[in-house]
Amino acid sequence: MSFRKVVRQSKFRHVFGQPVKTDQCYDDIRVSRVTWDSTFCAVNPAFVAIIVEASGGGAFLVLPLHKTGRIDKSYPTVCGHTGPILDIDWCPHNDHVIASGSEDCTVMVWQIPENGLTQPLTEPVVVLEGHSKRVGIITWHPTARNVLLSAGCDNVVLIWNVGTAEELYRLDGLHPDLIYSVSWSRDGSRFCTACKDKSVRVIDPRRGTIVAEKERAHEGARPMRAIFLADGKIFTTGFSRMSERQLALWDLENLEEPMGLQELDSSNGALLPFYDPDTNVVYVCGKGDSSIRYFEITEEPPYIHFLNTFTSKEPQRGMGWMPKRGLDVSKCEIARFYKLHERKCEPIIMTVPRK
Repeated sequence: MSFRKVVRQSKFRHVFGQPVKTDQCYDDIRVSRVTWDSTFCAVNPAFVAIIVEASGGGAFLVLPLHKTGRIDKSYPTVCGHTGPILDIDWCPHNDHVIASGSEDCTVMVWQIPENGLTQPLTEPVVVLEGHSKRVGIITWHPTARNVLLSAGCDNVVLIWNVGTAEELYRLDGLHPDLIYSVSWSRDGSRFCTACKDKSVRVIDPRRGTIVAEKERAHEGARPMRAIFLADGKIFTTGFSRMSERQLALWDLENLEEPMGLQELDSSNGALLPFYDPDTNVVYVCGKGDSSIRYFEITEEPPYIHFLNTFTSKEPQRGMGWMPKRGLDVSKCEIARFYKLHERKCEPIIMTVPRK
């Protein structure tokens, strides 16, 4: 009888999360109440940006990371949109450039001053107009400078050259319904989308064609998400027909059946996945949950391995995710989240303890 390892070897079994002390949170922030499934928060090594409640239009706060504690009500915001802001994203190549998409059908790109804002910022560097309905998704290209993707409720995906403010590609007619999420592949040659018609599509933007498509990736009617993993597989979150939340892993070569499928629970918040390509760990945060679950993706079955859950007392309204270059690796930090409560933003640090 061969001795079979009962417990799988993993470096990340003991990843544990820890909220920071109260004086290192960002307090007294009125987080936006828009009913839209985006993260409401974007972080980079210099700033944290949070979409906030604003009367007459949309606004978001941009705080230098060290400016913790109570935030004054009169703290200047970025306010140039005429409708509520639905999504924001920092440029991966320049820590002072951020893009925002709004219900006023425009995308605006902002230049944040070196030390943060001293007065309200109302003049964007560039305004991108091309959508006929509100713009709910924004994501920068991972490898090419000044390339930005936006997806709107008009079911159109636009790819912009931000430097010249012109449309590079207009992908119209590929989606029959509302687009829930867009994710670039690691090298930026294609992207995958999750749509309200329950299909996950992989699209080559240069040709404007669908490379692969999986219909009914999740049977449920609630919103789903799809993200690209580093090796080209696709990880999706969604709902089963019985409204149970599911995770699935797909191989583009064979989309008939998922490589791995797990059911979590029957809560009704949309699941937001965050992926770390260096450790192959996916963190899943549900909107309105008070927990972050994390899973390791491996090469051998059952592919998706549940690692652990970080639980806190209060539910989250949104979640920011720090890129790798902003982490303190000397303290074995492998991820950092910025969790939005109703009135504050709380950093949560994920570490792997080492002897």
